[in-house]
Amino acid sequence: MKTIIAAYSQNQSGIVFLLLLIYLLFTNFWPVPALYLTWLIFDWDTPEKGGRSSSWVRNWLIWNHFRDYFPIQLVKTHNLLPSHNYIVGVHPHGILCVGAFCNFVTRSTGFCEKFPGIRPFLATLAGNFRLPVFREYLMSGGLCPVTRRAIGHLISRNGTGNAVAIVVGGAAESLSCKPGLTTIILNKRKGFVRMALQHGAHLVPAFSFGENDLFQQVVFEEGTCMKSFQNRFQKLLGFAPCFFYGRGFTSVHSQGFLPFPRPITTVIGEPVTVPKIEQPTCGTVDAYHAMYVKALLKLFNDHKVQYGLSETAELQIL
Repeated sequence: MKTIIAAYSQNQSGIVFLLLLIYLLFTNFWPVPALYLTWLIFDWDTPEKGGRSSSWVRNWLIWNHFRDYFPIQLVKTHNLLPSHNYIVGVHPHGILCVGAFCNFVTRSTGFCEKFPGIRPFLATLAGNFRLPVFREYLMSGGLCPVTRRAIGHLISRNGTGNAVAIVVGGAAESLSCKPGLTTIILNKRKGFVRMALQHGAHLVPAFSFGENDLFQQVVFEEGTCMKSFQNRFQKLLGFAPCFFYGRGFTSVHSQGFLPFPRPITTVIGEPVTVPKIEQPTCGTVDAYHAMYVKALLKLFNDHKVQYGLSETAELQIL
């Protein structure tokens, strides 16, 4: 119980939900929050143990409509063998990670048919799993916290044939997301490579072409007050406030917060074979990180023209 309280003390949105449940304890509905809080205590560590996936949530028919709105498609370039585990690096983050969600959480784009024997998972902010009720929905879709413990469990204690997708650039990358700009944050993101080495999980690059075209965002220059505010907010809550707009509810020509209906194509690249080294040196991590970057650049350059970019378009890696 102390662990739960300590976790909520670091998560402001979680505190709001927890206080709401406590408030309901003093109303006529008290049995519901009482039972749920009891469940929460006993189920607290489940997200860190890989969560739990429900096929019926992943197969909801609404996801087909979600896919077709943009539309979104998944492209396979190489096989993933069920005898191995994988860490899939997804780029770019965009505003809402629409491509990653649709391809690795829902079954609407045919991931399991294209990669038979592979179970996909998507890692997201650990703070999301401290939100009562919402955490149950996240886990039912195969999402897990982007923590060493949760990812390590899936790629070492859950058998083989597991593919954990990580949006490597994270919240910081969303701040540089805008149409016509292909910038990702990767140079100093090496933790996922170290984990792959420690567990012998192969690294797979994936790129979602069109992810940055779903919204228009106001990008603030470094050194401005608004940029400083975004950076401080991100350090405090783990995500960055983006100032963006999309289309309205009535027309694609109106402004609102719906994403623009623009195609997203997520291309899964060639796996980088990774040996199991329980205590890899920094040099080894750097070497396999460089191999991953090379594979990602090849994936981007091989498919950029086919999926809407110019021949001269470059992938900027920060």
